[in-house]
Amino acid sequence: MFQKNQKKVLNAWTMYDWANSVHNLVIITVVFPMYFLATTTEKDAAGKVINDVVNFFGFQVQNSVLYSYTISTATLLLVLLNPILTPLADSSGRRKFFMKVFCYLGAASCAYFYFFTKDNVSWVVVAFGLSVMGWGGSIVFYNSFLPEIATEDRFDNLSARGFMMGYIGSVLLLVFNLIMIMKPEFVGLTQEDSDSGFTARISFLTVGIWWALFAQIPFYYLPKDQVKPLAGNWLTSSLHELGKVIKEVGKNKLLTRFLAAFFFFDMGVMTVIYVATLFADKELHIEKTGLIVTLLLIQLIAIPGSFLASWLSSKFGNTKALLMEIFVWALMPLAAYYTTTPNQFYVIAAVVGLVMGGIQSLSRSTYAKLIPENTEDTASYFGFYDIVEKIAIALGTFLFGFVESLTGNMRNSVLVILVFFIIGFLLLMRIPSKNIYK
Repeated sequence: MFQKNQKKVLNAWTMYDWANSVHNLVIITVVFPMYFLATTTEKDAAGKVINDVVNFFGFQVQNSVLYSYTISTATLLLVLLNPILTPLADSSGRRKFFMKVFCYLGAASCAYFYFFTKDNVSWVVVAFGLSVMGWGGSIVFYNSFLPEIATEDRFDNLSARGFMMGYIGSVLLLVFNLIMIMKPEFVGLTQEDSDSGFTARISFLTVGIWWALFAQIPFYYLPKDQVKPLAGNWLTSSLHELGKVIKEVGKNKLLTRFLAAFFFFDMGVMTVIYVATLFADKELHIEKTGLIVTLLLIQLIAIPGSFLASWLSSKFGNTKALLMEIFVWALMPLAAYYTTTPNQFYVIAAVVGLVMGGIQSLSRSTYAKLIPENTEDTASYFGFYDIVEKIAIALGTFLFGFVESLTGNMRNSVLVILVFFIIGFLLLMRIPSKNIYK
């Protein structure tokens, strides 16, 4: 039987956060959306937008709306795949194998962005969707190792450490890429390379390499796959395992209540993360330099924010700590709706940074605490967690894009996010606040 709380294994587990978080920061948040908008937007001599519509395989779609819809589609595809793949991983004993498959899919897709030009936007959008699937698909198997490698009393701190490593690693790579883009001569390139977008495309390549390279550490140290013969073909084995876990989840009232609350407040969190850059660019017209500095600040503030949430949970229990985080989050879209200046946005961004890492790390560890002790179906359980999150992302980003498309104003979409947090807060109040649930 695998021995829990081995230091080298716990440290290796956090390194996958280090490896994959560069996708969220460089691809989802900073460089890729800016490059995507710049490549797909035409402006006149005065800088006024004259065309921001993309020809996506014959369909005419506004660039920011296409960006939101791509994330929605990718996450919905994961929702369809996870109920089959996570039980299959449990029944066949191949969790690490599936984690590797999605990891390499995401890393390869990011590397493909190196070829991004105006002539192949449609295929780049497809690759962008695959990168989202690679990141999201690998995370569910990664998260499922948490209850296997650590005891419950370490979940909060270990989860926070994982997010901390993710923030640090992603900031380091982003800073390197920004230096390459803004000061290309420092790395032996020219200003022409930067102006043409060559340095930005190299930054996408570095994400793919970083992700695949550092993932080798957890792949080496995490528990090896215990391959088991399937009872029947892969589909019947998967469905049998899924049915068993569905029954177990249905009997666990605290778990189902948490998933319901998590669906709504995470919908708000993830929508903010995915569309914040677009909002700052299109609504506030914040210069790219100021926006990049702000995003770096958010990541750095999120590091102590993760441990603040862990400390709050140790003092008040997981539910109360999460309620505090959600309350602060709920104020952010309300403030953003009335935000008109860059300085106001910077203040909001700083507060978001403080609660961003905390709510994510605490959500993961709280769910792990609610899973039945010594269960062997951790991938299937975290499959449910991931399905809920992916549906939340898909619905949240879709509604954000839909409201913008319907009203012609992205600012109206922000108010929808406020509703998500309010519902999530009310649903979470039904769960008792504890440090240890088992």
